[in-house]
Amino acid sequence: MPCFKTRFSVVLTGMLLIHTAVMAEEVPENVTKIAPLLLEWGSDPILVEAVQAQNALGRTLDEIKRIDAEWIQASEPTPFMIEMQSNATAKELKRLEQSQPYFVELFLMDDQGANVAMTNQTSDFWQGDEAKFTKTFDGGKGALHVGDVKFDSSAQSYLVQVSVPVMDSGQAIGALTIGIDLDRLEQESR
Repeated sequence: MPCFKTRFSVVLTGMLLIHTAVMAEEVPENVTKIAPLLLEWGSDPILVEAVQAQNALGRTLDEIKRIDAEWIQASEPTPFMIEMQSNATAKELKRLEQSQPYFVELFLMDDQGANVAMTNQTSDFWQGDEAKFTKTFDGGKGALHVGDVKFDSSAQSYLVQVSVPVMDSGQAIGALTIGIDLDRLEQESR
């Protein structure tokens, strides 16, 4: 089994992908091959509309952090969490996730990094202080971000999160994170 120890980021500037990396082993080329498809997902009308609607709520960061604290403390899924996994936007995320066997988790964030919808429950509600959001939202410019490769002991495979901006009229209005099972991606690419 390959040993991936990596820090990898991909920055989208216009239509040019610029790769920067500090790594022991490279993230498989197959991840960069599917990046254009994932970037397209950031313009999916269902996802764009859901992010626009949540952004229009005008939640303050204090309100988001309060929801985040309640989310983290919940011992089982709350009705709010269940709704985020079963609404029309979550169904669209599930459709995208099921398009390939190597997609394992998708979640959508608003312009502050708060969850909008997801296929699996995340450990927290607010992603706004994490690279998957900050590097992807990029102050409204939008960028593609590939996170660190990690071994998931429950799945017994190497996973990476790829995040793409949700774009509207050339501006990032949110972000979408896609979990990718690298072992399955490699198998499918053979």
